Amino acid sequence: MRCHRLALGLGFCLVLGTALCVLWVYVENWLPFAYVPYYLPCPEIFKMKLQYRGQKPFQPVAPSQYPQPKLLEQRPTELLTLTPWLAPIVSEGTFNPDLLQRIYQPLNLTIGLTVFAMGKYTHFVQHFLESAEQFFMRGYRVCYYIFTDDPEAIPRVPLGPGRVLSIIPIQTHSRWEVSMRQMETISQHIAQRAHREVDYLFCVHVDMVFRNPWGPETLGDLVAAIHPGYYAVPRQQFPYERRHVSTAFVADTEGDFYYGGAVFGGRVDRVYEFTSGCHMAILADKANGIMAAWQEESHLNRRFISYKPSKVLSPEYLWDDRKPWPPGLKLIRFSTLDKNTNWLRS
Repeated sequence: MRCHRLALGLGFCLVLGTALCVLWVYVENWLPFAYVPYYLPCPEIFKMKLQYRGQKPFQPVAPSQYPQPKLLEQRPTELLTLTPWLAPIVSEGTFNPDLLQRIYQPLNLTIGLTVFAMGKYTHFVQHFLESAEQFFMRGYRVCYYIFTDDPEAIPRVPLGPGRVLSIIPIQTHSRWEVSMRQMETISQHIAQRAHREVDYLFCVHVDMVFRNPWGPETLGDLVAAIHPGYYAVPRQQFPYERRHVSTAFVADTEGDFYYGGAVFGGRVDRVYEFTSGCHMAILADKANGIMAAWQEESHLNRRFISYKPSKVLSPEYLWDDRKPWPPGLKLIRFSTLDKNTNWLRS
């Protein structure tokens, strides 16, 4: 009898062990997890992770030589609509806003919008928010994140239903240091908070204004905007960082479009990966005593060459009001304000 019980016990253990092994193999192979690493040199950051189920990390594009895509490649009055890597170039006439509204509205999305209002730049907040309330993602939930060194100076603008404003105090820095630390601040904010609150996140400059509807046509995994000053020039004339010692270095044979640092965005996890990668590159340059030619915009362009945007916004989403209106643009959606730069820098 004792031998019979021992045999039954061993058999049960064998069956249980086999079942656990099968379950482990199933979890290992069919429920993968990809972790987004934290690179920020802040002790509290090392304890946090963003976890995305069933997602593989994106790999940089291998360097290669190919002809430069030109926004005005067809005719001066017609913009290019597709990049060589098959990312759509969004401009008026390339999408049906009513159809996109019917597709995206049921998804119940929340869109985040970050700006930095430091020092005298707090004067632009009211005009920025009022125009955003009129034109930015109408009909969607929106979280405005304003990073500032003077929270009391931020005006309380009336917001529509489902739209909230968060004022986030940050330390006062010099103008150049603020510019260089924006990528760090955004990535840290995503890790600590925004990844729980929004589905998509756009990062823009506060000294700009929305002039026409900005809607779901701009949503994508990783979104870049073509700079209004360089959309019609060869890439050899782009103001890339040309020093080999910088991590933002771009060779004369590289580059697609020159992207503006005043507008970028995408899915919140992809924006985290993008900004933390740019921040790491900035830290590497700083350790070597180097400041890239156009600070974070140089690193942004270097990273967009290696990690192609999945959607590109035409200059109508990033225009400069001081420039004459070109025939290729049917309307302007978002543009810089004509401002007294000497006063701002004083």
